[in-house]
Amino acid sequence: MTPFHLAFAIDEIEATRDFYHRVLGCALGREAPNWIDFDFFGHQISGHVNTDARSPATTEVAGEQVPLHHFGVVLPWAQWNELIARLRAENWAFLLEPHIRFENEPGEQGTFFIKDPSGNALEFKSFKNGLGLFDR
Repeated sequence: MTPFHLAFAIDEIEATRDFYHRVLGCALGREAPNWIDFDFFGHQISGHVNTDARSPATTEVAGEQVPLHHFGVVLPWAQWNELIARLRAENWAFLLEPHIRFENEPGEQGTFFIKDPSGNALEFKSFKNGLGLFDR
């Protein structure tokens, strides 16, 4: 697997560090006064301080409105469920509760959405029966 890199806007460093490191369990990377890196499940993400407004736009996926601007990761089934338990223990609000999408269809997946402290939407997916990212 080749890791991806994603840079995204954050409001401030401390709340971002706490969420990604303590709540999600991501290892810390390098940082400076205006940015911070994390090991996001084997991928590099970089939060950059920027208070510009982001679009609240949504789009429809499988009959539900999801944030148009989001990023995320596909986790093994057990790790996906462990993360759900961790978020519930932290009383972290779900934007879209964990559920199964495309049930009994190609690409059947578990999914949920949360927001980080800066309002960035994150989607966490899992495929119980193999990696079906591109199943049609």
